[in-house]
Amino acid sequence: MTIRVVVADDQELVRGGFAMILDAQPDIEVVAEAGDGAEAVEAVRRHAPEVALLDIRMPGMDGIDACREISAISAISAAGGCRTVMLTTFDSDEYVYEALHAGASGFLLKDVRRDDLVHAVRVVARGDSLLAPSVARRLVEQYTRPAARTRRPDSRLDALTGRERETLLLLARGLSNAEIAAELVVSDHTVKTHVGNVLAKLGLRDRIQAVICAYETGLVTAGDPPPGGAARTGSSPASARD
Repeated sequence: MTIRVVVADDQELVRGGFAMILDAQPDIEVVAEAGDGAEAVEAVRRHAPEVALLDIRMPGMDGIDACREISAISAISAAGGCRTVMLTTFDSDEYVYEALHAGASGFLLKDVRRDDLVHAVRVVARGDSLLAPSVARRLVEQYTRPAARTRRPDSRLDALTGRERETLLLLARGLSNAEIAAELVVSDHTVKTHVGNVLAKLGLRDRIQAVICAYETGLVTAGDPPPGGAARTGSSPASARD
């Protein structure tokens, strides 16, 4: 199956470079390019791609607002909808957490390597999530500040069984399904069931939202290993693995 992609960035050379790299792949087709968020949203409506690659900062409608609108479009799409990957310079961006809540399925730094860019599009297109390790660290920092550590207890986790809580905790620490299975001494199939139950009971879309929830509810706190496998994967993006 060909993965259809919309690429949105206000810098034409950057946008064209990403499009050229992706179009060179036999299983990926760039169906549209956009110079701002509004153009990206319109392109998603017109072409119904599997993936939208959005610069987090664009004039007019930025990547976060575009991601929010694309998520809303996808929620009512009979074809399964479009998943978004945000492009960020990271060092100057303060919007990672906001974009995750807007529905982003992954983040990449703009200096991403060619192979990692292609890998990211494929990972997100098949329904998984992806975070560059440095972006994962920013998410951790959001919840290790003093204000975050004084959050009131959250009742959302009351819906989970003890084993489902354990699964969410390990998932938020960046473990794959196979690693969670080894930790809990259960089968991969059992872990998939637990993960599915966690997402369904908490109303979460994917593993990235599960990580956010784990930090929001205080299940994971300062000093815990960072999410997304960041502690183990060096500079390559970490994908959520089944």
